[in-house]
Amino acid sequence: MSAARLVRALREPGSVAGLDAAGWNGLIAAARAERLIGTLAWRLEGVEVPDAVRPILEDARREAATEARQALWEADRAVVALRHLGVRVVLLKGTAYVAAGLKAGQGRFIGDLDILVPRDAMPVVERALIDAGWEWVKEDAYDDAYYRQWMHELPPMIHVERDRMIDVHHTILPLTARPRPDAAAMLAAAVPVADGLWVLSPEDRVVHAAAHMLADGDVQGGLRNLWDIYCLLKEADPARLAARARLHGLERHVAQAERLAAAVYGKGARLGLWDRIVRARLLARDGWGRETRKALVFAFYLRSHLLRMPPLMLARHLWTKWRKGHRPG
Repeated sequence: MSAARLVRALREPGSVAGLDAAGWNGLIAAARAERLIGTLAWRLEGVEVPDAVRPILEDARREAATEARQALWEADRAVVALRHLGVRVVLLKGTAYVAAGLKAGQGRFIGDLDILVPRDAMPVVERALIDAGWEWVKEDAYDDAYYRQWMHELPPMIHVERDRMIDVHHTILPLTARPRPDAAAMLAAAVPVADGLWVLSPEDRVVHAAAHMLADGDVQGGLRNLWDIYCLLKEADPARLAARARLHGLERHVAQAERLAAAVYGKGARLGLWDRIVRARLLARDGWGRETRKALVFAFYLRSHLLRMPPLMLARHLWTKWRKGHRPG
């Protein structure tokens, strides 16, 4: 399995020695599919690789560095747009890791700019971003109402000139989710990293990553999320992490994230049945980087929706999306 080979290469870079052409093809395909090719390239820096592989890894390092610069510039533009509001702009996910110089940011590919702001500031933040050149990705009355009533963020926005997305969060999980993290406490505990830029505390970074991976989504791209968690755990104080997980109602998710990180990227951990099922979903890729175990993948897709909303609400939501032409990938 190419996903398992990718995991081993990240855990033990020297394990790539002796890979044949098919092995390298599978490794690179899985790394690209999981958006871990930059991280793999960073981990393999200094390791002897075939001549045909070297330029692929060099390109990945350059691309990751370019994305990091673009992400930091986009974060700076958001700060400039919001500075007059006196709102603390807290970076989330990849941009936060890069801005803070964290191991999780090394080689990481970064997509959207994710920020966390106080919920009561959302209307003025939205207006300021629109005035600064951001606009809605697509106009859809149902999606707009759904985001504003039930989600933890504004509908996605994109800058008209730079073509870069921004997701503005007021908490870290949908309002319909069972856990209710204390977003105000996260904002209060944030630490500054640059002029006008803040990131979550080391412990809250782990809590957020665990929530994003295990309490919200369908675990797609989970190997990258779990690598983030594995790296972030090294910078968090265990006692404070346990306390923050309790505060945010995410003890179970953080504990599972710790077990999975240790089992997949670390020195091992004792896994229960549910842990092994999640691990099987994480490793569901073939030698071409394609997802396998389609039934399991679809089950996690349904689970992600059940985590976000009660069954009757979910049924109405899926029916509405189906009528509008949405189909799960």
